[in-house]
Amino acid sequence: MKKRVPLTLQENRIREGQYASDESYGMAGGFRLIGPKGVMLLVMSSGTEDGTGWEHVSVTCQNRPPNWEEMCVVKDLFWAEDECVVQYHPPRSEYVNCHPYCLHLWKQASGAFPMPSSLLVGPKRPLRSARDH
Repeated sequence: MKKRVPLTLQENRIREGQYASDESYGMAGGFRLIGPKGVMLLVMSSGTEDGTGWEHVSVTCQNRPPNWEEMCVVKDLFWAEDECVVQYHPPRSEYVNCHPYCLHLWKQASGAFPMPSSLLVGPKRPLRSARDH
């Protein structure tokens, strides 16, 4: 997780009420952001100093789950572009559903996740079409 709070987060920090925080919280706190699709995102971060060994950020929309582009924007606000964070799909017996439209990003604070080769998803560059040959 980034050490310095990006200006976009600082300007959109929730400063009053249940989710209030200030600059002394660093990357932790609640933030209200307008996402790339013009939808309000409620973003909650535990920061890096919560003692759990995990960095965690949740992203909530009011009427639908956040989409991939919105999750990418939030990921880039909290972590460097070369850091890997994950969304888990736990066993159903471990589900916690405090809000129907909330997704979570996670990273172990102690280091990088093992990652499968990107080749298992596909080539990084678009394949040329038959017309291009």
